[in-house]
Amino acid sequence: MISMTFQGMQSPPSARGGMRAAEAMPESQAHIVVVDDEPEIRETLREYLELQGFRVTKADGGEALREVVAAGPVDLVILDISMPGEDGLSLARYLRATSEVGIIMLTAAGEVIDKIIGLEVGADDYLAKPVDLRELLAHIKAVLRRTQAAAPSQTAAGAEADASAVVPFGRCQLDLNSHRLIAEDGSDVPLTAMEYDLLRAFAEHPNRVLSRDQLLDLAHSKDWEPFDRSIDIRITRIRRKIEPDPAKPQVIKTVRGAGYIYAPGGD
Repeated sequence: MISMTFQGMQSPPSARGGMRAAEAMPESQAHIVVVDDEPEIRETLREYLELQGFRVTKADGGEALREVVAAGPVDLVILDISMPGEDGLSLARYLRATSEVGIIMLTAAGEVIDKIIGLEVGADDYLAKPVDLRELLAHIKAVLRRTQAAAPSQTAAGAEADASAVVPFGRCQLDLNSHRLIAEDGSDVPLTAMEYDLLRAFAEHPNRVLSRDQLLDLAHSKDWEPFDRSIDIRITRIRRKIEPDPAKPQVIKTVRGAGYIYAPGGD
């Protein structure tokens, strides 16, 4: 059962919906999709999150989720891992391959392997069931802040490229103005918000060994409590995107017992 705490909640404001996180709307107007095969959990989360001012859509599985995504913008998906048929990991791969939507995965308590795989396929965060609703709300707000911060700027100033803000990362370039990772052929390389924050941290501290705790600080993610391998998993995902040979990284190197170092000349 999901832990439910409804103390101190206010009447829900009118939902406006229909906007993307990239448009930097107030986080309470974000569109959240709850994907779970248990009706009670879907309804509990919908009721609580709507009371917090979010627009919420329920989905009982992959087919319903795809219909919601096709119908309009989605800012964040709360995704149960263990579902009959198409499971949450498969759906996370689908979401990450087609969008930069925020993804929070719900796992059964103690399922460490599922948590690791969830991060590997591009989830932004995870929580173990049973989940306290106030804790879930804090994680939702943290992911929305990161996804909004990593969204391309829509202002005229942001559209003006600054050569000094384009940082080489192996096979790619990180444009700090537009918050994009650009491949050699000019195409965009998909990034989660956390991956962008980590690349930005490396770009701002070249040739310096950064510990895992320092990386979390620099990525403004101290409000997120990762397990030991979370940073390592995200670095592995980044290396697959930027390194000529991810098995022998030369751009983001591991310093044993200390952390990681970004070597601009390593490409």
